[in-house]
Amino acid sequence: MFGYYIIAGIFFLVSWYVSNKLKSKFKEYSQVHLQNGMSGKEIAEKMLADNGITDVKVVSVAGKLTDHYNPADKTVNLSEPVYMQRNAAAAAVAAHECGHAVQHATAYSWLKMRSAIVPAVGVASKLSNFVIMAGLIMTAMNIMGALGNVVFFIGILLFAATTAFAFITLPVEYDASNRALAWLESSNMVTPQEHDGAKDALKWAARTYVVAALGSLATLLYFISIFMGRR
Repeated sequence: MFGYYIIAGIFFLVSWYVSNKLKSKFKEYSQVHLQNGMSGKEIAEKMLADNGITDVKVVSVAGKLTDHYNPADKTVNLSEPVYMQRNAAAAAVAAHECGHAVQHATAYSWLKMRSAIVPAVGVASKLSNFVIMAGLIMTAMNIMGALGNVVFFIGILLFAATTAFAFITLPVEYDASNRALAWLESSNMVTPQEHDGAKDALKWAARTYVVAALGSLATLLYFISIFMGRR
């Protein structure tokens, strides 16, 4: 398991760097005040209206970087700073989350796929590490013969489902950002400077998903290598 800890350590450091960079970027662009004077809430409502979406509500939720779109109850949930503030960072986040609402309204294929597998992935993410460890312990202690390898393989399949979900998430997030940036520009919601700030902030937000997906893939390949070596 030493290799697992090396992989986990490397991606922990990379994730820590990207996360801190994201926070610093949002802090920086929170100082770039919008010339149009609109809040994140107003930006979100405007983007929804411009896309003909009338059945989605924009609501405020507690915390920072807790922004998300909930397709179940059709709500764009904006963290308190994004909901209230009038800056490039708030505009970027609000428009991005509305990008997900537009995806939902237009039946964007990647979002449909991700939503369809959410229940299964939820179960897989809870069980995968436990099943993998059980399989490893059983094979190491030679308990019940080949059964340990079977359990280990099942754990790998469960972990593979979470890895697939991480990669399916990437086009969903990038597309939502592209929709947001295109709308901000075409609707003249932001100045060129404000647009550049919004683009940079969303770029670093997307990189958190990339790091998570690559980390999951590296771990999956490590488990597969162990399995193949024990056959």
